Amino acid sequence: MTRKGSDYARRGLSWQGGCGRPILPPVKIYTRTGDDGTTGLLGPGRVPKSDPRVEAYGSVDELNATLGLARSLDTTPWVTPELAIIQSRLFSLGAELAATTSEPLAKVDRIGEADVEALERIIDRLDAELPPLKNFILPAGTALASQLHLARTVCRRAERRLVTLASSARIEPVLVRYLNRLADLLFVMARWCNRREGVAEVEWGARGGGAPGA
Repeated sequence: MTRKGSDYARRGLSWQGGCGRPILPPVKIYTRTGDDGTTGLLGPGRVPKSDPRVEAYGSVDELNATLGLARSLDTTPWVTPELAIIQSRLFSLGAELAATTSEPLAKVDRIGEADVEALERIIDRLDAELPPLKNFILPAGTALASQLHLARTVCRRAERRLVTLASSARIEPVLVRYLNRLADLLFVMARWCNRREGVAEVEWGARGGGAPGA
């Protein structure tokens, strides 16, 4: 979702027949149109870059980048196939957030309940291989697991930004559900990756300590 709203608007985005995949014509990377602190959306007009809508799809963009880093650390790979699909769906989610008129929105491959259910199936499959949680655990472990924990926190922030946007604009509730479930999945993925590597979880202690497997 890199440069989502402004890029889509200024590059004259077109779409492949009904499948929701954008086609970007070759253009210069910089246009100077955003030097005044505004950006274009998928619709008419411009808004400040601090606009809640820009904050929302910008946070989703950041989340997507954190998942890309997680994939680069997944050398086995264990979770890359799932993360690749999720990254693609986040592009669609960001495009939906950037759309302010019905015309571009009608051409986006929008997030639906089937996407939420797909995340739940992965959660159930991975969680079945994990011991039950008996305490809070510290976000740590292997580089991959730690990155997945970081992605989880970015996902939660993106979820909060959507909730904020929903207080002033029409946002489909399924988008919030998708990010909520994705954060759960990233937590389970982090635990699962640590277990596959034989790295013990560190439970949270009241004084900031904790022992592996305590």
